[in-house]
Amino acid sequence: MHPAITLPETPRKGRGRLQLLLLLAIVFGPMLLASAMYRWQFWVPETRTYHGTLIGDGRTLQDLGVQGELAPRWQILVTTPGACEADCQRLVYLARQIQIGLNRETSRASHSLASGEPLSADYSATLQREYPQLGRYRLDSRTYQQASDAQPGAQLWLVDPHGNLVLRYDSSSQGKAILDDLRYLLKISLIG
Repeated sequence: MHPAITLPETPRKGRGRLQLLLLLAIVFGPMLLASAMYRWQFWVPETRTYHGTLIGDGRTLQDLGVQGELAPRWQILVTTPGACEADCQRLVYLARQIQIGLNRETSRASHSLASGEPLSADYSATLQREYPQLGRYRLDSRTYQQASDAQPGAQLWLVDPHGNLVLRYDSSSQGKAILDDLRYLLKISLIG
């Protein structure tokens, strides 16, 4: 008696194709889903983690009307189309406090003021004495009115090191919320 010889089973062609399709679906499926979600705006979360108004349309400092070159780091920029009145002065103070609140990360950001009209002599002297690191720039009021969505009064902007506008806050914004947003941006940013 001879034992029966069993031959190994030949793999089915359909199984290999199924594995290939499954592998492609795992790799490309999430990318296609994310692209479709972005394109047709479905399953987009309604909640957000930032406190200001997100500027996601590619506007830069030049589009805002700021004249001059800012340092290549994160900017806490205060803008006012006119003279720097009480709300503007509050935001300038707040910008400095936010930069100080960054602690170890303070060298990654700076604070600046861009105004459409010259500052009063008294306030200019105060800035020179109390805010020696404050960058001061000129603001083209006409360009600013078009770019800032006609928001009245002083505003605070977070600007990335490339000069792109990231977030905007009005004069009633709280410093803690702005500081939290800036800390998060610095944490996830590979620039500046």
